[in-house]
Amino acid sequence: MSMCPGDFDERALIKRALNVIRPCPFPVGPGDDSAVVEVDGAFLVIASDSVTLERHKPEGMTFEQFGWMSAAVNFSDIASMGGRPAALTLSLGIPDSLGAQEVCDIMSGADQCAEFCGAYIAGGDTKPGSGFVCGTAIGSMEGRKPMTRRGAVPGDLVAVTGPLGSPAAGYHAMMNGLIFPDAVDALCIPVPRIREGIALASSGIVTSCIDLSDGLATAALTICESSHAGMDLMLEFLPKGADVEDVSEETGVSEIDMMLNFGGEYELLFTFGKEDIGSLYDSGVNFTIIGTVTSGREARLVADDGVRRLEYGRY
Repeated sequence: MSMCPGDFDERALIKRALNVIRPCPFPVGPGDDSAVVEVDGAFLVIASDSVTLERHKPEGMTFEQFGWMSAAVNFSDIASMGGRPAALTLSLGIPDSLGAQEVCDIMSGADQCAEFCGAYIAGGDTKPGSGFVCGTAIGSMEGRKPMTRRGAVPGDLVAVTGPLGSPAAGYHAMMNGLIFPDAVDALCIPVPRIREGIALASSGIVTSCIDLSDGLATAALTICESSHAGMDLMLEFLPKGADVEDVSEETGVSEIDMMLNFGGEYELLFTFGKEDIGSLYDSGVNFTIIGTVTSGREARLVADDGVRRLEYGRY
């Protein structure tokens, strides 16, 4: 978890900042992965996120991969709402240590991700800075109702679109000089789940949804807080990502920690009524059911050796 200036962590500071701005009249405003704005009858989905060289570019990641990530974090937020990306703007704060080639590599990586997601880089800004890329992605809902973090109700099933922990495994492999290319790719070239998000939103059965860029534990807690509900995740049901077990054996880092707390992955965590499982299968989305929504106010991990409360991750 990143710490903000003063005595506030990131989440507390955001809540306080929202208290000093005017209420938002848009269909979806602050508090979700993206905003949904109505313009002349069309519903646009807009997301803004940033990455920094200091925090998000581990040694061994190329500048091209860093550029891909700077785009992916924004497109993933569009995906979690069920939107289709159209455009991306990027603003770069360029430190003295970066030359023209590194900047071009960042832009090339971002453009490759945009192309993969069916979008284009439409503008941005460059200034001297500490080494960051701030992106804003814009897309369309195309008539679909946006999926939000609010709406999960007790009895809903909890599912995830793909495996967990590979980015963490990739990071620990890189830091320890280990060769696990699939895990490293999961960290350095994350894939926004655009197709899955569109299919889930089109199904009309999803009660809440969030991406896992900040990790499973943080995502689960965020849905719980937004939906005023609880969540029980079953450890034995969590789909283990590529190389998680092997990297854990090599480094001693807990598999559970890699799957729950690291983040950097772009799967979608979503909830739906158990009566709609047939429609979910019909959507064509690959998914794994990992738990249930409860009437409590906390997210818990249920294992053979007991139950533990989940805490916010640190990505």
